[in-house]
Amino acid sequence: MLTHPTYERLNALGLTGMAKAFEEQRRSPGIEAMTFEERIGLLADREAAERDTKRLTARLKFAALRQSACVEDVDLRTPRGIDRAVFARLVAGDWIGRHENLLITGACGLGKSWLACALAHKACRDDRSVLYYRVPRLFETLALARGDGRYGRMLKTLARVQLLVLDDWGLAVLCASERRDLLEILDDRQGRGSTIVTSQIPVENWHDIIADPTLGDAILDRLVHNAHRLELAGESMRKHRARKAALDADPVA
Repeated sequence: MLTHPTYERLNALGLTGMAKAFEEQRRSPGIEAMTFEERIGLLADREAAERDTKRLTARLKFAALRQSACVEDVDLRTPRGIDRAVFARLVAGDWIGRHENLLITGACGLGKSWLACALAHKACRDDRSVLYYRVPRLFETLALARGDGRYGRMLKTLARVQLLVLDDWGLAVLCASERRDLLEILDDRQGRGSTIVTSQIPVENWHDIIADPTLGDAILDRLVHNAHRLELAGESMRKHRARKAALDADPVA
């Protein structure tokens, strides 16, 4: 049997991983030393890896994370109030399976968005659906969707994802429509998905951002009571990196 038609047939069947492995085996001088079962096993492994990669690429594209961050690169040495044991549990991701939330608060420059994106990236790697939004942009998108008939469809998308990241919460006091939108989103997700919220505002001041006592109670009841918290403190990571870069650039005396 000719090898070239086999390669083409594998690609035509969508078995691109097998096709690549087939070509590699065909060009490998020592491949005859392997048994038939071993060679088939390598083809199957390559196909499985190829499909895993494609699924991860699709999940990351859908998630639209703001930053290319991963948990392995998180700086746990710089003092920011991150407990290593707590962070390890967050990385494991069991809290997402239990539909719990995560609130990351702290001053500007402490890496809140970066941590949220790193945990979201890990969730994608764990075969979970993720979606990222900056809160101001989310409200703008919902307002547009309400006008062109996509509002209900967008709410369903926000409800279905296993992990929703709401970044930069609390930059401005919410208006009436934004309060209602947020309540709809959190009510749809309660008991069905997990939400990460990042904010410069301490959680105890979130009522002031919502600016409505009744809706504030309803929103925070769905968001805060089953949430883990990372309360960051310390020096801005941007200042820390800038100072380190300056020191590295200084000539040795």
